[in-house]
Amino acid sequence: MVAIPKVILNADLTEGFCFGCGRNNPIGLKLKFVKEGDVVKAEYTPQKEFQGWPGLLHGGILGCLLDEAMSHAAYTTGNTCLTASITIRQRQPIKVEEPLVITARITRHSRKLIETEGQVSLKDGTVVAESTAKQFIAENRAGQPDKVREKRSHV
Repeated sequence: MVAIPKVILNADLTEGFCFGCGRNNPIGLKLKFVKEGDVVKAEYTPQKEFQGWPGLLHGGILGCLLDEAMSHAAYTTGNTCLTASITIRQRQPIKVEEPLVITARITRHSRKLIETEGQVSLKDGTVVAESTAKQFIAENRAGQPDKVREKRSHV
């Protein structure tokens, strides 16, 4: 029998040190999301410190922007989630110091997973990156772990 590890998260977000959205993280992105219907949205202008190739946004920071947005969308359901998988497609290079709009929404919600999609666009609406992710539900907002059935192996 394979034991499934129990995941316990500190879901107290008041310390504010999340790299993506924490207000108290001196090197963080400090993203602020607002909910507009079924979409979460943030505006962000990446600074030169976040470049990869000269003048272009580093792909890891792009991934962080999308992961943060999709995680935030999942969090609006009242669940604390961990990203289980993420896929990112960059349509064109993204310049640093250019304002971006990051959006995400839920596409499917089951008992154990929340599936999401995200986009990064320029202010004129041009989509420069797209993503999908699966978020593993670790616990609900009340701190109660999601019930996980053990899988029994008959080897």
